[in-house]
Amino acid sequence: MIEYEERCKPEKEEAQKDMGMTMTQKILAAHAGLDTVAAGQLIEAKLDVVMANDITGPMAVPVFRQMADKVFDKDKVVLVPDHFTPNKDIKSAENSKSIREFAKEQGLTHYYEIGQMGIEHALLPEKGITVAGECIIGADSHTCTYGALGAFSTGVGTTDIATGMATGELWFKVPSAIQFVLKGKPGAYVSGKDIILHIIGKIGVDGALYKSMEFVGDGLSELSMDDRFTMANMAIEAGAKNGIFLVDEKAEAYMKAHSDKEYQIYTPDEDAEYEEVIEIDLSEVRPTVAFPHLPGNAHTIDEIEAMEPIKIDQVVIGSCTNGRMEDMRRAAAILKGHKVHPDVRVIVIPGTQAIYKECLKEGIAEIFVDAGCAFSTPSCGPCMGGHMGVLAAGEKCVSTTNRNFVGRMGHVDSLVYLASPETAAASAIKGYIANPEKAGE
Repeated sequence: MIEYEERCKPEKEEAQKDMGMTMTQKILAAHAGLDTVAAGQLIEAKLDVVMANDITGPMAVPVFRQMADKVFDKDKVVLVPDHFTPNKDIKSAENSKSIREFAKEQGLTHYYEIGQMGIEHALLPEKGITVAGECIIGADSHTCTYGALGAFSTGVGTTDIATGMATGELWFKVPSAIQFVLKGKPGAYVSGKDIILHIIGKIGVDGALYKSMEFVGDGLSELSMDDRFTMANMAIEAGAKNGIFLVDEKAEAYMKAHSDKEYQIYTPDEDAEYEEVIEIDLSEVRPTVAFPHLPGNAHTIDEIEAMEPIKIDQVVIGSCTNGRMEDMRRAAAILKGHKVHPDVRVIVIPGTQAIYKECLKEGIAEIFVDAGCAFSTPSCGPCMGGHMGVLAAGEKCVSTTNRNFVGRMGHVDSLVYLASPETAAASAIKGYIANPEKAGE
């Protein structure tokens, strides 16, 4: 260890000279026990949450057993079987069984089985497990979702998860950052999904490679927490290490309503170093759709309307990106009083049991069913071609999920178009990719 520390000395000394830090850098410094860190520096940081699911958990457990007998903290290790649940086949059943038994053996506080679970990245904030200022890792790339609450949150591999479960610590390379200054007010049918697709279309799928995407500006006040969760969720689709939002009154109100954990708010220094500062006028963002086969292949609804109609076979509304209550309400508002096009099948998947229940209470579930949609239990399901909506060759799907890679939702010859709940609902009615602004016409 002494030898390593000696090797790292120049890096540490250099870091001391750099006064200003970003939000992410401040969180990492605090969890590494350092006064300051700099981009590119290697640090060892303490972890507040370590999360895995029914795909990654079963792979991590055997590695964990080579390191330790007990997890470092039964309150900080979280297991959520959500990807292939309800179990779609024998293998998925065995995977769920393995983490169920591990959770029981370890006495984990946070294990959520089918019937109580939700899609992990919708569930953890709802349960108050993630709050501002925390250092969070998850064996799922969309763990960056919790940056909406002002946390450093990132996806890692199963070996890293096993290490985190055993030790409560992990090595990180401190990322550089891009600052996104949001201003203005988005239009009536523009939500967080449209904004993040617009941004990824602007900078590209590797535009923020291993960088922190940091969102600030007066425009934040115009974004709901559900908008922010959606945007942070898709930071990885721009290659980012993490996405993080400046904590404001809305974020604090959310945390106070959902969690009894103490939180720490970090703000960027005035002299924080950003590789780039990008200004986004929310009033100029249009309903946006990502065409196959990249989230960065973005087209505005105006561009799409100038094309020949793109007929579709399926619509999926849900996922860790757009399965929250606000997403359900937005989709239902458009579908109310309408029928799904006879050539289109629609699958609606609420993010958690609480959201499912609220949909029943508000009559939203009835709207979906009356329109001709399938309304399902929380699950990642079709997002990654798991089940409950796998596509056949040649089929086209408008989905509120986060990735549209080749074969992502089924056959390699299927096509997935990423869109907001509003655009997805409008398209379900029309039978082609449609403008939500004209849904009532």
